[in-house]
Amino acid sequence: MTSPLLELNHVTKRFGRVVIAEELSFSVGAGETVGIVGPNGAGKTSLFGLISGDLAPNAGQVSFAGKNVTRLDSAARCRLGIGRTYQVPRPFVDMTVFENVLVAAQQGGGLRRKASYAAATEALERTGMADEANVPAGRLGLLARKRLEVARALATGPQLLLLDEVAGGLTDPEVTVLVEIVRGINAEGIAVIWIEHVVRALTSLVSRMTCLYGGEFIGDGTPAEVLATPRVREVYLGSDIDASTNSSLPEGRPSVSPDVRAAESDRENGERIRPDSTDDHAVTDEEPDSTDDHAVTNEEEA
Repeated sequence: MTSPLLELNHVTKRFGRVVIAEELSFSVGAGETVGIVGPNGAGKTSLFGLISGDLAPNAGQVSFAGKNVTRLDSAARCRLGIGRTYQVPRPFVDMTVFENVLVAAQQGGGLRRKASYAAATEALERTGMADEANVPAGRLGLLARKRLEVARALATGPQLLLLDEVAGGLTDPEVTVLVEIVRGINAEGIAVIWIEHVVRALTSLVSRMTCLYGGEFIGDGTPAEVLATPRVREVYLGSDIDASTNSSLPEGRPSVSPDVRAAESDRENGERIRPDSTDDHAVTDEEPDSTDDHAVTNEEEA
């Protein structure tokens, strides 16, 4: 039996009395696509922190590519092949798109000279941003910033890509573009774990979905199975939701049942402030110190 690429074994994380993860066990295979859903404050972004090394667990073990990485920081895990994005894209606004991605290749991927330039160029091509390489990042719109965030993660050379709500705030056509970019990345053998409130983006791409609530998983299976689970319907979708899904992209846009779309819209409209945003990370607008090993300098938002 093939060993999983990522494995969390009874991982626990608490902030005082607040339980972020309670004895979580979770594994992802090489090349797998997994979507993670759950209400605000469920600990989804904190879970990414535990995987990427931004947060240290109070108990349990995190393994990646057959190695125990529990005690490794995010820079070391990035070098091993864990790349991630953050909910709020904050590129170095005075640097060009190419320079932003080059920083990721050098600081996160540990590449130098021609190898780093090649990795940055490839990441821009894979995300459809090659034509914007010389544009200052501060001039980018939301979709372009989201794609830049993905490009920076790709430039580190990941085996596992963690996407944190990269479809949030985008229009349906923009979501379709983003889904196709992620589909292409996964087709190259890169495993993807995608946290998203735009459920239609997940149902059109992932083969597996989990629901996180109260620090534990309450559903794990195909998207249709998870969205039809009574407990998931109660705490996330609403008890009257028709959880039927469609994995295709008819007429260039993701599809999901009208009830799920309506629930999504109601939820997104009320998400001005996210209870779980205290553990979000974002890139500062300052150039990173050259001694920093992170793909991008990140600070925890208050």
